[in-house]
Amino acid sequence: MKLAEALAQRSDASRRVEQLRSRVVSSARYQEGETPAEDAGLLLAEAGEVLDSLESLIRRINRTNAAVVMGDDGTVTDALARRDVLRLRHAVITAAAEAASGRDQRAVRQLRSELTMLSALPVVELRAQADVLAREIRELDMRIQRTNWEADLLD
Repeated sequence: MKLAEALAQRSDASRRVEQLRSRVVSSARYQEGETPAEDAGLLLAEAGEVLDSLESLIRRINRTNAAVVMGDDGTVTDALARRDVLRLRHAVITAAAEAASGRDQRAVRQLRSELTMLSALPVVELRAQADVLAREIRELDMRIQRTNWEADLLD
C-alpha cells in the first residue's frame, strides 16, 4: 500500500469514528418503555475496533514519514514540519500586511481635525513576502504529495 492510500484510509477511519461517536451519544439514553434506535453497546464496540485499526494505521504512517527521505527536504516528517511553519509564517505576514494597510478597520470618514493613521510596516514588501511564502508552500506541498504516492507504507 502506498502512503497516500494509508492517509486516505486514516481520514476515512477518523470520519467513521466521529459518526459512531455521534450515534453512540444519541442512543446512550432512551425513554422508559421505548426501544432505542440503535444498540449503543454494539456501536461503542464497533468504535473501539475502528479506533484500534486507526491507531495501527497512524503508527505505520508516522514510521513511514520518519523514514522516507525526500531529497533536500529531508524526511517526510521534516517536510511536514517545514510546511506547517511556512503556513504559520504566511498567516503572520498576511495579517501584518492587512493591519498595516488599514483593511481590518471599519471605513470611517475622516475629518480634517482628526489625526491621520500611518503604516508602521512596508505593506508592499510584506505582500511580496506573502506571495513568495505561498509559492514555497505550494511547491513543498506538491513534493510531499508526490512522495505520498511514491512511498510504500512501512509495517
